[in-house]
Amino acid sequence: MRRDIGGWHSPRLNKWMDIVSYGHYGPALLLFPTAAADFLEYERFQLIDALRPFIDAGKLKVYSINSINTESWMNNQMNPRHKAERQEAFNHYIYDEVVPFIFNDCGGHTPIILSGASFGALHSANIFFKRPDLFWGLIAMSGDYQLHSYTKGYSDDLTFFNSPLSYLPGWNDHYIIDQLKQKEIVLATGQGNHEKPSAAIELSHVLNAKGIHNHLEVWGMIFIMTGLLGVKCYLIS
Repeated sequence: MRRDIGGWHSPRLNKWMDIVSYGHYGPALLLFPTAAADFLEYERFQLIDALRPFIDAGKLKVYSINSINTESWMNNQMNPRHKAERQEAFNHYIYDEVVPFIFNDCGGHTPIILSGASFGALHSANIFFKRPDLFWGLIAMSGDYQLHSYTKGYSDDLTFFNSPLSYLPGWNDHYIIDQLKQKEIVLATGQGNHEKPSAAIELSHVLNAKGIHNHLEVWGMIFIMTGLLGVKCYLIS
């Protein structure tokens, strides 16, 4: 399995950002790390090993990036407005830098699926919902789709429009909604002490109300995911 570590100095973030890629061919899966973790987190937790049969078969090419959570929502010494601005810069780092990098690495416009767990689920969902023209699908796992617990009571336009459960209910942009209706969306969650299944359930209801099809999976029973990548995955929690 091809494994390449690279990166570049991001003009959007004004810092070096690492990225790792696995595989040669196939649709791209872009992974967002949890909380304060790094771009090699999913490798350490053996997710890459679990996906290796698909990677080796050319059905999937995986990319994993660093977050800047410790420079934004997880930095309690930072001005809340500056946290929000840093988040917005991170969004554009994905749109304007990571997506073109993936296209170039794949030799053209390839389908990109966004995924992440915990804080990575919030990032992947937020970025996906605002720019569905760039992405093919979403697999969000055990996320909380509000920023309330990180903003410490602060609220402005940037915090609002980076919290999917804040902006999606009133979103009437038919162009984006019509695009989302054509995408594959999986909202998966466990029921552990540090998970919030109600967030995934609420987000699923919001999408359903707008006619946006999604797969809601609450772990604790057999989890069957179909449609994405043309494969079926069976996991028992």
